Amino acid sequence: MDRNETLRIELQFSGGMELLFGNQKTIQASVPAFFPAEATTEERHVATIRDLIAWTTKSLLKERPELFVGDDGSVRSGILVLVNGADWELEGELEYELQDRDEIVFISTLHGG
Repeated sequence: MDRNETLRIELQFSGGMELLFGNQKTIQASVPAFFPAEATTEERHVATIRDLIAWTTKSLLKERPELFVGDDGSVRSGILVLVNGADWELEGELEYELQDRDEIVFISTLHGG
């Protein structure tokens, strides 16, 4: 894989998560295939969900980052993450290495009332 390549990732947001992303339920994103993007080739690593969360927060999130990401760089408690339809816990959570055309779904399970 070329070190300057991007991955086509489909991001989906529901359960209220879409409100944080300009009311977009689905975003077709071009994500760097390697992180950190500004590092030398030798210092880069294959993009993981940890990198995707940071990139999404910086590049796509419109408001209230505290409702999406926690202090540890992961999603906040109460957000279900699916990787190609499977619970991310089965895929390695933050360390899952992204693949071209992955579908990553973020679903908030927290609702006011």
